[in-house]
Amino acid sequence: METFLSIIVGIVLAAACGFRVFVPLLILNLAALSGHFVLPEGFSWLGSTYATLAFTIATLLEITGYYISWIDNVLDTIAAPAAVIAGTITTAAFATNLPPFLKWTAALIAGGGTAGLIQASTVTLRAKTSLATGGGGNPLFSTFELGVSVFIALLAIFIPVLCLVLIALFFLWVLRKAGGLLSGRFKNKQNN
Repeated sequence: METFLSIIVGIVLAAACGFRVFVPLLILNLAALSGHFVLPEGFSWLGSTYATLAFTIATLLEITGYYISWIDNVLDTIAAPAAVIAGTITTAAFATNLPPFLKWTAALIAGGGTAGLIQASTVTLRAKTSLATGGGGNPLFSTFELGVSVFIALLAIFIPVLCLVLIALFFLWVLRKAGGLLSGRFKNKQNN
Protein backbone atom coordinates (compact mmCIF):
# COMPACT_ATOMS: atom_id res chain seq x y z
CA MET A 1 0.00 0.00 0.00
CA GLU A 2 2.87 2.35 0.82
CA THR A 3 4.40 1.85 -2.65
CA PHE A 4 1.05 2.54 -4.31
CA LEU A 5 0.55 5.73 -2.28
CA SER A 6 4.09 6.87 -3.11
CA ILE A 7 3.48 6.36 -6.81
CA ILE A 8 0.23 8.33 -6.54
CA VAL A 9 2.16 11.23 -4.97
CA GLY A 10 4.64 11.10 -7.83
CA ILE A 11 1.93 11.03 -10.50
CA VAL A 12 0.01 13.86 -8.85
CA LEU A 13 3.17 15.98 -8.67
CA ALA A 14 3.74 15.12 -12.33
CA ALA A 15 0.27 16.43 -13.12
CA ALA A 16 1.14 19.68 -11.36
CA CYS A 17 4.25 19.86 -13.57
CA GLY A 18 1.88 19.92 -16.55
CA PHE A 19 0.53 23.27 -15.36
CA ARG A 20 3.85 24.79 -14.22
CA VAL A 21 7.11 22.89 -14.59
CA PHE A 22 9.08 24.25 -11.65
CA VAL A 23 6.43 25.07 -9.04
CA PRO A 24 5.87 21.40 -8.03
CA LEU A 25 9.61 20.75 -8.00
CA LEU A 26 10.10 23.71 -5.65
CA ILE A 27 7.27 22.52 -3.40
CA LEU A 28 8.76 19.00 -3.38
CA ASN A 29 12.16 20.50 -2.56
CA LEU A 30 10.74 22.51 0.34
CA ALA A 31 8.83 19.47 1.63
CA ALA A 32 12.05 17.45 1.58
CA LEU A 33 14.02 20.22 3.31
CA SER A 34 11.36 20.51 6.01
CA GLY A 35 11.56 16.76 6.65
CA HIS A 36 8.07 16.00 5.36
CA PHE A 37 9.54 13.66 2.73
CA VAL A 38 12.67 11.61 2.76
CA LEU A 39 13.83 11.35 -0.81
CA PRO A 40 15.50 8.14 -1.99
CA GLU A 41 19.28 8.15 -2.33
CA GLY A 42 19.39 8.73 -6.09
CA PHE A 43 17.01 11.69 -5.78
CA SER A 44 18.41 13.37 -2.68
CA TRP A 45 19.60 16.22 -4.92
CA LEU A 46 15.95 17.31 -5.21
CA GLY A 47 16.07 18.24 -1.52
CA SER A 48 19.37 20.10 -1.55
CA THR A 49 19.90 23.80 -0.92
CA TYR A 50 21.34 24.18 -4.42
CA ALA A 51 18.12 22.73 -5.82
CA THR A 52 16.15 25.22 -3.70
CA LEU A 53 18.05 28.09 -5.27
CA ALA A 54 17.75 26.68 -8.79
CA PHE A 55 14.04 25.83 -8.47
CA THR A 56 13.25 29.22 -6.88
CA ILE A 57 14.94 31.14 -9.69
CA ALA A 58 13.40 28.90 -12.36
CA THR A 59 9.95 29.23 -10.75
CA LEU A 60 10.16 33.01 -10.59
CA LEU A 61 11.32 33.23 -14.22
CA GLU A 62 8.60 30.84 -15.35
CA ILE A 63 5.85 32.69 -13.48
CA THR A 64 7.04 36.07 -14.76
CA GLY A 65 7.42 34.83 -18.33
CA TYR A 66 3.83 33.63 -18.48
CA TYR A 67 2.61 37.17 -17.83
CA ILE A 68 4.32 38.58 -20.93
CA SER A 69 2.15 37.98 -24.00
CA TRP A 70 4.62 36.81 -26.58
CA ILE A 71 6.90 35.02 -24.10
CA ASP A 72 4.03 32.88 -22.77
CA ASN A 73 3.60 31.21 -26.15
CA VAL A 74 7.35 30.59 -26.41
CA LEU A 75 7.32 29.13 -22.90
CA ASP A 76 4.50 26.78 -23.91
CA THR A 77 6.76 25.36 -26.62
CA ILE A 78 9.65 24.89 -24.20
CA ALA A 79 7.44 23.69 -21.35
CA ALA A 80 6.02 20.70 -23.22
CA PRO A 81 9.17 18.54 -23.16
CA ALA A 82 10.26 20.06 -19.84
CA ALA A 83 6.94 19.05 -18.24
CA VAL A 84 7.36 15.46 -19.46
CA ILE A 85 10.89 15.35 -18.04
CA ALA A 86 9.83 16.90 -14.71
CA GLY A 87 6.81 14.57 -14.50
CA THR A 88 9.02 11.56 -15.16
CA ILE A 89 11.54 12.63 -12.50
CA THR A 90 8.92 13.32 -9.83
CA THR A 91 7.21 10.00 -10.41
CA ALA A 92 10.50 8.09 -10.43
CA ALA A 93 11.50 9.76 -7.17
CA PHE A 94 8.47 8.23 -5.48
CA ALA A 95 8.47 4.80 -7.16
CA THR A 96 11.13 3.59 -4.74
CA ASN A 97 10.24 -0.06 -4.25
CA LEU A 98 10.12 -1.01 -7.92
CA PRO A 99 12.86 -2.61 -10.01
CA PRO A 100 14.71 0.04 -12.08
CA PHE A 101 13.22 -0.92 -15.46
CA LEU A 102 9.66 -0.96 -14.12
CA LYS A 103 10.29 2.22 -12.13
CA TRP A 104 11.48 4.26 -15.13
CA THR A 105 8.89 2.76 -17.48
CA ALA A 106 6.08 3.63 -15.07
CA ALA A 107 7.60 7.05 -14.43
CA LEU A 108 7.80 7.86 -18.12
CA ILE A 109 4.34 6.55 -19.01
CA ALA A 110 2.38 7.57 -15.91
CA GLY A 111 4.32 10.63 -14.77
CA GLY A 112 5.66 11.98 -18.04
CA GLY A 113 2.45 11.06 -19.86
CA THR A 114 0.26 12.79 -17.29
CA ALA A 115 2.39 15.94 -17.31
CA GLY A 116 2.46 15.93 -21.12
CA LEU A 117 -1.30 15.52 -21.46
CA ILE A 118 -2.01 18.32 -19.03
CA GLN A 119 0.58 20.55 -20.69
CA ALA A 120 -0.96 19.86 -24.12
CA SER A 121 -4.42 20.68 -22.73
CA THR A 122 -3.25 23.98 -21.27
CA VAL A 123 -1.43 24.91 -24.50
CA THR A 124 -4.64 24.32 -26.43
CA LEU A 125 -6.68 26.36 -23.96
CA ARG A 126 -4.09 29.16 -23.98
CA ALA A 127 -4.20 29.27 -27.79
CA LYS A 128 -7.98 29.58 -27.69
CA THR A 129 -7.73 32.26 -25.00
CA SER A 130 -5.17 34.15 -27.08
CA LEU A 131 -7.38 34.03 -30.16
CA ALA A 132 -10.54 34.97 -28.30
CA THR A 133 -9.03 37.87 -26.34
CA GLY A 134 -6.11 38.95 -28.53
CA GLY A 135 -3.75 37.88 -25.73
CA GLY A 136 -5.53 40.06 -23.15
CA GLY A 137 -6.89 37.05 -21.27
CA ASN A 138 -3.54 35.30 -21.02
CA PRO A 139 -2.52 36.84 -17.67
CA LEU A 140 -5.77 35.61 -16.11
CA PHE A 141 -5.22 32.17 -17.61
CA SER A 142 -1.62 32.20 -16.33
CA THR A 143 -2.83 33.01 -12.82
CA PHE A 144 -5.31 30.13 -13.02
CA GLU A 145 -2.57 27.70 -14.15
CA LEU A 146 -0.24 28.84 -11.38
CA GLY A 147 -2.96 28.46 -8.75
CA VAL A 148 -3.87 24.99 -9.97
CA SER A 149 -0.22 23.92 -9.98
CA VAL A 150 0.33 25.11 -6.42
CA PHE A 151 -2.98 23.60 -5.26
CA ILE A 152 -2.28 20.21 -6.86
CA ALA A 153 1.32 20.07 -5.62
CA LEU A 154 0.22 20.84 -2.05
CA LEU A 155 -2.61 18.29 -2.27
CA ALA A 156 -0.10 15.74 -3.56
CA ILE A 157 1.92 16.16 -0.41
CA PHE A 158 -0.94 16.33 2.10
CA ILE A 159 -3.92 14.49 0.48
CA PRO A 160 -2.65 12.54 -2.55
CA VAL A 161 -5.65 10.24 -3.04
CA LEU A 162 -8.11 13.16 -3.23
CA CYS A 163 -5.84 14.87 -5.72
CA LEU A 164 -5.68 11.74 -7.90
CA VAL A 165 -9.49 11.70 -8.03
CA LEU A 166 -9.54 15.38 -9.06
CA ILE A 167 -7.01 14.74 -11.82
CA ALA A 168 -9.03 11.78 -13.07
CA LEU A 169 -12.10 14.02 -13.21
CA PHE A 170 -10.08 16.62 -15.16
CA PHE A 171 -9.04 13.97 -17.68
CA LEU A 172 -12.64 12.81 -18.04
CA TRP A 173 -13.70 16.40 -18.69
CA VAL A 174 -10.95 16.82 -21.32
CA LEU A 175 -11.94 13.55 -23.00
CA ARG A 176 -15.58 14.58 -22.98
CA LYS A 177 -14.72 17.94 -24.56
CA ALA A 178 -12.48 16.27 -27.15
CA GLY A 179 -15.20 13.72 -27.90
CA GLY A 180 -17.74 16.50 -28.32
CA LEU A 181 -15.47 18.34 -30.73
CA LEU A 182 -14.81 15.21 -32.74
CA SER A 183 -18.47 14.20 -32.92
CA GLY A 184 -19.38 17.75 -33.95
CA ARG A 185 -16.85 17.65 -36.77
CA PHE A 186 -18.08 14.20 -37.83
CA LYS A 187 -21.71 15.47 -37.95
CA ASN A 188 -20.66 18.51 -39.98
CA LYS A 189 -18.93 16.28 -42.54
CA GLN A 190 -22.02 14.07 -42.81
CA ASN A 191 -24.28 17.08 -43.33
CA ASN A 192 -22.07 18.49 -46.12
